Amino acid sequence: MAGVDRLDDPDALAPEALLANAVMGGGLPAAAQAHLFEAGLSYHLDAVAEGHLRQAEAIAPGHAAVLIGLYRFYFYKGRLRECLEVARACLAKAQRETNLPADWRDVRQEDAEFARYDRLMPRFFMFTLKGYAYLHMRLGNLEEGREAAMKLLELDPTDKIGARLLIEVLERAERDDE
Repeated sequence: MAGVDRLDDPDALAPEALLANAVMGGGLPAAAQAHLFEAGLSYHLDAVAEGHLRQAEAIAPGHAAVLIGLYRFYFYKGRLRECLEVARACLAKAQRETNLPADWRDVRQEDAEFARYDRLMPRFFMFTLKGYAYLHMRLGNLEEGREAAMKLLELDPTDKIGARLLIEVLERAERDDE
């Protein structure tokens, strides 16, 4: 029964269902959810919004919804170093939950189905690694950013994630500097 196999593999569920469940708050305690909501309402008040995000993190440490909230807050506030720390936590979560090597450099294409959009945690890993690459580039760590973008292309040669664009921007910037 193919349907039963899909039910036994939560990573194979429809992306919409997985995102609604895991990322949008499935398993998230109501108190943490309330803090995320309040953080959104108080976004214009940095200290208040960040306080709510940190309260959500204290209640539900490592939950994807909390991590994504922190990432987005720091990213859109231009606090890229803090955003990078959250990206590292997201990478570690994706690596643990997908049984990938602890160092993203050691991840191989055969470790997971990276090219499939219906595989949530490999997809989460790929999007997080792309963010990690971008953040390193923005912070001036160009080689680390390039290495992460090249890893994305190695894991998904069809480049569904758009890593090639990061590499092209980096190459263009290097040509302009010459």
